[in-house]
Amino acid sequence: MNFRNTRITELLKIKYPIIEGGMAWVGTSELAAAVSNAGGLGTIGSGSMDRQLLTQEIRKVKILTDKPFAVNIMLLNPHAPELVETVIEEKVPCVVFGAGNPATFLPALKKNGTVSMAVVSSENLAVRLERSGIDVIIGEGMESGGHIGEVTTMVLIPKLMDCLSIPIVAAGGIADGRAMAACFALGAQGVQMGTRFIASKECLVHEEFKNKIIKAGIRDTVITGQKLGHSARVIKTNFAKKVCQLELTCPEQAEEVLIGSLKRAVLDGDVQAGAFMAGQCSGLIENIEGVGDIMEKMIFQAEKIFCSGQEV
Repeated sequence: MNFRNTRITELLKIKYPIIEGGMAWVGTSELAAAVSNAGGLGTIGSGSMDRQLLTQEIRKVKILTDKPFAVNIMLLNPHAPELVETVIEEKVPCVVFGAGNPATFLPALKKNGTVSMAVVSSENLAVRLERSGIDVIIGEGMESGGHIGEVTTMVLIPKLMDCLSIPIVAAGGIADGRAMAACFALGAQGVQMGTRFIASKECLVHEEFKNKIIKAGIRDTVITGQKLGHSARVIKTNFAKKVCQLELTCPEQAEEVLIGSLKRAVLDGDVQAGAFMAGQCSGLIENIEGVGDIMEKMIFQAEKIFCSGQEV
């Protein structure tokens, strides 16, 4: 199989069907540019950004790369409508939505020539969004880091294939070419990765965050926020265990300590009060490499598997 010629590479005008997950605080212009320059689709994680900050990041990316890139917009962000306007004004090639239904924004994006994608954790929203005109659906399994649903990638992608005709990108639990090959065998036309790119040389997170991923085993993540209505997978730390306990005894306090916890992990490497959002594939990542090396090795391994039918 030729992973350089898929519906995703054609639509997004990229070399490899590999998308950087939209990670708040982590998805900087520097990392996005590195992924795009290496042949994938880099993504600015707008998280809780306002319009001014997003504009700055978009313009920085344009200086660092002449390749296509995306902006991830979380619809829970109160600034979301303004951020969509910014994406349109700045002629961003692609926008990735999460945490909600972006149907109201799709006509304006379509008119602007912006490719629209949305992250889903079940088939219900995906079907509605295809009817509304979304270009790509990203099916994210519960193996992923950060905010998650309840269904695994292995189950979600085949279900989406049964329901949709538009291209599907697989996310959740993907860190190497073996997982990429498996996702394509299920019908995906591309993959999205977050955790693997955190453990890269170009990622600007605190070194403690990278070290946590490198040292983690496949059972060293825990889900916080389940009792609060916003489940998120993080690396298991004393802080994460404390949050899980507080959810049972004092939900209000759990909510309070979670505020700003991702920022503290990313910028300060704060093991006492930081939430290190990362997926189960942390247990498969053993070193910190350059983004280009990560992607080249993934493609080589995936193509070898498809050509020989054997693991490499």
